[in-house]
Amino acid sequence: MKIIVAATLAISLALAAAGAAEAKGCIKGAVVGGVAGHFAGRHTVLGAAAGCAVGHHIEHKKQVEARREARAQVQAQPQPH
Repeated sequence: MKIIVAATLAISLALAAAGAAEAKGCIKGAVVGGVAGHFAGRHTVLGAAAGCAVGHHIEHKKQVEARREARAQVQAQPQPH
């Protein structure tokens, strides 16, 4: 029980230090992963950590795609002469 509390505290401190911009997707992924890990044999902390990593990765892919689409729209606009 002490290990779970210590791990949860460590993860909470890491998330707080990461900042809001870097934590996009992490919190949502951590919640989903924690619940899944809990039901998959009481691996709540491991599931939360994996969910955070996956959520962060997915959010990063979304941001890259949004930037790519924004660049394509800017390049598609006719340039004034």
